[in-house]
Amino acid sequence: MKKTILITGATAGFGEAMARACAAEGHRIIITGRRKKRLDKLKSEIEISDNSGVFILPFDVRDQSAVNTAITSLPENWQNIDVLINNAGLARGKSFLEAGESADWNEMIDTNVKGLLYVTRAVIPFLKNSKAGHIINVGSIAGTEVYPGGNVYCASKHAVNALSKALRIELLKDAIRVSQIRPGLAETEFSVVRYHGDAEKAAQVYKGFEALIAEDIARVALFILNSPAHVCINDIEVTPTAQANAYLLNKSE
Repeated sequence: MKKTILITGATAGFGEAMARACAAEGHRIIITGRRKKRLDKLKSEIEISDNSGVFILPFDVRDQSAVNTAITSLPENWQNIDVLINNAGLARGKSFLEAGESADWNEMIDTNVKGLLYVTRAVIPFLKNSKAGHIINVGSIAGTEVYPGGNVYCASKHAVNALSKALRIELLKDAIRVSQIRPGLAETEFSVVRYHGDAEKAAQVYKGFEALIAEDIARVALFILNSPAHVCINDIEVTPTAQANAYLLNKSE
C-alpha cells in the first residue's frame, strides 16, 4: 500500500536518503527542513527520477509556532499522513560537561527532544485518521549508552528512546505503531556539524574503518515500513561491523 510519509530533516544525511528511498517505492512524501533551496532541489530530483508526489514544508523543528503553522497549513490532499519519520537531529561539540557550551546544549535539546515533541504532537491527529499510522524515530546508539564528551547529546537521545517507548504505550489504542532506529557511526554531515564545520577533524572520526552511510539507514527504514500491519518493529540498533558499542571501534590504523 502506498503511503504519505512526512520526513523531518530531509535536507541531508539520513533524511534525504530516506526521502529518496521512500519515493523510489512509490510513496508520496512531505519533506521538511530549514534549508528551502535543498528541499527544492531534492523535490525536483525525485520528481524527475521517480515521478512520485513530493510536497516541501520548510521550517525549523525548534520553532514551535513555525511547526504548528506549517503542519496545519498542509493542503487537504496532503493531510492524509500515514507515517511520520522524526529524523531531524544533531550533535554539537564533544567537550566534557564542565567545558561545554550552553549554546550547544540548547541547540541539541531544542532540536533532538523539543523538536521531536512539537512535530509529533502536531502530526498525531493526522496519523489517527490513517489506517496505517506509524511513527519512526531516529535515535542513536547513544540513546542507551554514553561515551566521553557525549554527555548532553547522549542525554537527548536517551530522551528519544524514552519518548519512543512512551508513545508506543499512549498510541496503542489508536493502532499507531512506534518504531525507533538507533544508528552507530555513520558518515554523513553529522561530525562536520558536531565540530562546527571543521571538515578535517570530522574526517578523522571515520578514518580506519568502514562507517555506515545514509543509504544503510534508509534501507532499515524501508524494512520497518514494509513490515506487515500486525508487526511493529519496536527498536533496531545498527552499527558498522567495526563498532561494538558507543565507544569501542576496531580501526585499522
